[in-house]
Order: sequence, then C-alpha cells, then structure tokens
Amino acid sequence: MDTGCAVTSAVLYLPEADAPGCRLPAGTGGGPAPRADRAHELLGRKGLSTKDAATRLALCAVHRALDRPDGGPRPTGPPDTRTAVVVSSGLGNVAAVTAIARSAREGGRRQVSPLQAPNASSNVIAATLAIRYRWGGPNLMVCSGATGGLDALETASLLLRTGRADRVVLVGAESGEQEAAYVLGGPLRAVAACVLLCRPADAPAAPRTGQVLTPGSLPLGGPGELVAGPPEAVSPTAHPLAEGLFGTGHGADGVLALAAAARQVRHDCRSALAVCGSAEAGWRACTVTPYGAGRKRLRVGQSAADRVEQRWTAPEVPS
Repeated sequence: MDTGCAVTSAVLYLPEADAPGCRLPAGTGGGPAPRADRAHELLGRKGLSTKDAATRLALCAVHRALDRPDGGPRPTGPPDTRTAVVVSSGLGNVAAVTAIARSAREGGRRQVSPLQAPNASSNVIAATLAIRYRWGGPNLMVCSGATGGLDALETASLLLRTGRADRVVLVGAESGEQEAAYVLGGPLRAVAACVLLCRPADAPAAPRTGQVLTPGSLPLGGPGELVAGPPEAVSPTAHPLAEGLFGTGHGADGVLALAAAARQVRHDCRSALAVCGSAEAGWRACTVTPYGAGRKRLRVGQSAADRVEQRWTAPEVPS
C-alpha cells in the first residue's frame, strides 16, 4: 500500500534562528520570524490577545506556509471540510495550565477568568488553526513527546489514504516558555513548522514523503546523505541539515526535520532523511524524495534551477 504524501509547502518558523550554532537549510520560508509576543506583525491584532505562545507561533508558521499577506484579512466563507489539521506539541499550553492552577490556588476558582478556559485544552492549537482559517475537516492533536512530529505525519498520511481529507495542514510548535522547559527538565526552544500535504496523485511533481519507520539502529545516514535530526541520530559520514536546531524542540522536532528535509530536497533535487526522537522516547524516521512527473518531463538543456522548480511545483489549493 502506498503510504506517501506529497509536500506542497514547507516552512520553518524560527524566531530564535540567530542563535549561535544553528545552521539553517536552504531557506526557511518567508522573511524574518517575529517572536510570539510580536505575532500581530504577521497576523494582525484581532483574536490574539488571549492566545498562548505556542498557538501564536503555530499561526505564524501556517500563515507563511499559505503565503498569506502580512496583516491581511482572515478567511471568510463556509468551512473547507476537506482540509484537516494535525498538530504535534508536547508542552504547548503548559504555561497556560500553570497560570490557571496558580490563580485557583491563590484566589480560588472565582479568580480564574473564563477567557483562560480554552487555553487549558491540549487541543487548543489545532482548534485555533481550524477556526481562524475555516477548516472543517478532522482536527487532531498529537502529544507523544519527542517522536510526536513524525507520529503526526503518520496520522496525516492515514487521513489522506482513507479519504478523510484531501489536504492536511501538519504543524509542530513549542513555546519555549520557562514553565514548559521546567516540565521537560531541560532547554526548550520557541519554534514552529508547517508542512502542507496532499495525496501524490493531486501534486505529482511535488516532493514526497516515505513511510514513517522506527529505525533498527543509530546513527542514520550513509556517506554524504542528507539527514535532518538530532546530532546523536546522524552518522558522522552523513551531511547534517540545520545543525544546532534539532533536539530542543520536543514535540515540534519531527515537523521541523520534515520541513527542513523537504526544503533541501527542493534545493538539491536529491533525497533526504528526517529523524526525530530521543534515547528515552525512541526514534522515528522517514525519507523525503524529489518524486514526481516533473522529472519525467525535463527538456534537454534545462538548467538546474528549472529542474528544481519543476520538481517542487504543485497545484495551488485555496486556503
């Protein structure tokens, strides 16, 4: 059974991308990435005042993946019931839950504002995306820890394969807030990524994901192979993508790795491997290939740039 998905857009949203030691792949998608407290610069101010940091970062990543104008109007009209949302975030709303618990402990339940209640749901990120962009298809949140990003890709592939959706908006986001880092027990970066997926038949010239697998052993990657993932998972002979980025984004790492791999495949026209996980949680991996009819239609004498664009271009899907 074909378990692959076509990648029609891939964006890494990295508000701390100037951090020392972080070497990014070929483009991240869009321009500068404002922090969560400045998300209004991309999204406008309406509807953001009560949103937590991870939700704001996820909104920004999706905004860039859809190539919407900064500060433009929100979509209107009936919901698109054929677009699904799948989000991976292990600690996205921990700070909001902590704030509610602190208010209740210090002043009683009457001190908890009704406006805080939606942020207490672990599904708040996925629900907010669907409401803002008018998507009425399946709406799922994956909170499976360090492997969550590629677990979410597996879920997205299932939705497409079974006909539950024609397009899946796959997102990974973590807030990087102090409370979330405390729960994790280590450093946590404020990051987000968005990958738009559809069935390969609907975008035959787009890069394509392979099956999500549990590797039998580490490290991964043969000589010169492109690998996006935590350093302990990457073979010394492989070519690591976005060094310094992975291993600190927890539930977002897998989507970050997938987006980095997809963008590099677009740039290099050769396969790349996306990896996420940890020694405690286990590991997941999948391959991204420059798959599609675009390669079969190449004309003699086409430039490398022409070949890259033809392999990447996919039919536009209304947002």
